[in-house]
This record gives sequence, structure tokens and C-alpha cells, in this order.
Amino acid sequence: MSEFPHTVYVVDDDAGMLESTQWLLESVGLQVRPYADGRQFLEAVKPEQTGCVILDIRMPGLGGLNVQEELQKRGSQLPIIFVSGHADVPIVVRAFKSGAFDFIEKPFNEQLLLDSVQQALQQHQQASTQQQGDQHTDALIASLTRRERDVFIPLAQGYTSREIAEQLDVGIKTIDLYRARVMKRLGVERVPDVTGIAIAAGLLAPINLRGESA
Repeated sequence: MSEFPHTVYVVDDDAGMLESTQWLLESVGLQVRPYADGRQFLEAVKPEQTGCVILDIRMPGLGGLNVQEELQKRGSQLPIIFVSGHADVPIVVRAFKSGAFDFIEKPFNEQLLLDSVQQALQQHQQASTQQQGDQHTDALIASLTRRERDVFIPLAQGYTSREIAEQLDVGIKTIDLYRARVMKRLGVERVPDVTGIAIAAGLLAPINLRGESA
């Protein structure tokens, strides 16, 4: 497994805090990448990397909120846990409005931070898995020929082979052939699975179903 799903990026200009946070996270088996300032972190991290970020709000030069903004511009989905010894309400509100996962005041309770990190990693892993699943579904549908797609949607809706044949003005045997090809290409054996793929891809709403296909 790649290290990235369990990588925690810690960005803090306080050398002592950076070192102690790294030690704490590594003590529970997490991969840690420490950075002393926001710009150094942004130069090193890539938009596709996964994990989470522990980010100090107040740092010389590029502050935590500026780093958060830059990550969003790059399309990064890394959950951000802000930490600050000088948290005021406007800053906290701004951080959460911009999508912060959590906000923890320094000096923080170690278990509180560890719990937040584990939750952030779990959420991000689930989101990444879902995205991969969506991409796989899109690829399966894209592999269908034009005629297979013509059969795919009404098949997913629950129309029988006879009804699809009438819609497309072709023989039932032809539809049965394309129906088998669609299911083989999608890697499924049951019509409800075809329906599930169509719904997952956003090509079909559950309200448009006609019930079980013959």
C-alpha cells in the first residue's frame, strides 16, 4: 500500500511544536512530513496526494489560511486540521467556512489531536475510494459502443427485450445479443446491477425505473 493514505503533513514555524507533534504521530505508526513554513510545504505537496494536514494558523510569511486557499486553488482535497495558540472567533469561522476539518487550540490534548487526525484520514480515504469507484464506473460506460449504449439505458430502466426491440425497431434476438454484450462489458450478471451502474453514473434516477426486467 502507498504511504500517502497515512501521511500527515505538519506545518508549524515553532520548531519545538513541530518536533513534538511529529513524535506523537509517529508513535502511533503514522507517516509524517514536517515543514517549517507554508511555502516550503506548498512546494513539496502535490494536489493528488492524500492524507491530512496539521496547519498552524499564524506563521511568518504565508499564514495557515493563505496555505488553505492555495491548496484549494490547486484542487487538493487534503483535510486540514488547524492549530493555533491565538485563536479568535473570526479566524475560526473563516477557517471552517473555507472547509477546515477541525480547529484545535494550543496547547492541545494529545488524544484529541490523534482522534481528529484519524477521523480526517478515514474521511479522506473514503472519499478517495469513492472517487476511484466513480472513475471505474465512468470507464466501463465509456467502453460501450453506441448501439450498446442504446440498449444499456432502457435495460437499466427495466424494459424487457421486446420493449427495447420495439423502441429501437430491431429484432428481439438482436437486442438479446446486445443485452448480453452490455452485461459482459460491464462485468455484471444481473439486470439490477446494470441499473445500479446507471444510477451511480448519474445517467438514471431511481424514479425512472419500471421494475424488474424480463
